[in-house]
Amino acid sequence: MTAIIKIGDKKIGANCPVFIIAEAGVNHNGKLDLALRLVDAAAKAGANAIKFQTFRAENVVTGLSKMAPYQMKNTGRKRTQLAMLEELELKESFYKLIIKRCKSKKIMFLSTPHGGRQSVNFLESIGILVYKIGSGDLNNFILLDEIAKTKKPIIISTGMSSMEEIRRTIRCLYQRGVKHIAVMHCTTEYPCRPEEVNLSVIPNMIKNFKIPIGYSDHTVDHQAAIASVALGASLYECHLTLDKNMEGPDHIASSNPTELLEKIKVIREVEIMLGNPNKKPTLSELKIVKLVRKSIVYTRPKKDGDIIKPNDLEAKRPGYGVPPSEYMKFIGRKIRRPVRKDEKLKISDF
Repeated sequence: MTAIIKIGDKKIGANCPVFIIAEAGVNHNGKLDLALRLVDAAAKAGANAIKFQTFRAENVVTGLSKMAPYQMKNTGRKRTQLAMLEELELKESFYKLIIKRCKSKKIMFLSTPHGGRQSVNFLESIGILVYKIGSGDLNNFILLDEIAKTKKPIIISTGMSSMEEIRRTIRCLYQRGVKHIAVMHCTTEYPCRPEEVNLSVIPNMIKNFKIPIGYSDHTVDHQAAIASVALGASLYECHLTLDKNMEGPDHIASSNPTELLEKIKVIREVEIMLGNPNKKPTLSELKIVKLVRKSIVYTRPKKDGDIIKPNDLEAKRPGYGVPPSEYMKFIGRKIRRPVRKDEKLKISDF
């Protein structure tokens, strides 16, 4: 198992910057101009990669497959999945232009092989760097076997799955020679309600699988982005739309460009805030520590030869003298000089 994987020039894993994926998915609605504008928006927001979905509808569903409840709710229409997906296909002729735009904007192009072997073959022909597997294909070993032949890194979303199912898929890929695997915690609901987010599984996955763990976010606010990174997520993904009011199954559960920009901003701030596990004073604290901490002082005047009792000592700012953690060393000892109230105790006083 590999705790850090590499995709292109990016390292992903513990102590590496969070790898942020803007999920364009099918929010281009089958139109090239929208796909290119999604690339521009993702790059402007600071995402590391933008991900599309590669498929032909007839390779994804049978003609009788019904729409998921969230798809009917979000689109306001009831029809077959085939009819819906046919309108959301990204034409193969568009890919060259999309990849060219990605290169010009310095953002990585990714796409999920949503249409089985045919999608894998096409993505191989355009030189895809990494495979991102959707939750619906977690147990699709027909697809995973085909991808495993490429030996390229694989990122797997895990909506609707159990820990044992995830473990079995990871084992399957390792047995087939795939060395670089990352797993994304995910809840397959659009949008996802807070009570179903279950971010506590992230550290559990990190402990059990010992590979980079991420979070694929279907919530509508920023809290999950912040919390997932704080819990150790090495990757973060959320859907991107140009307009939540556009027709389609995923727009309403997606971030618009402004929201994505804000999410990425807070993620980068959280990364800085997390720091490192070693507790020590910061540079700012070192500048004020003597002013804020305290020194041992005398609570009342004392004469040469007096015996020091507990009530004779107190701690007051500043902290340039003997620290109060040492006060017991002076209790019961005879002072060697007269002192005033609030005068700092000195080691040479005894």
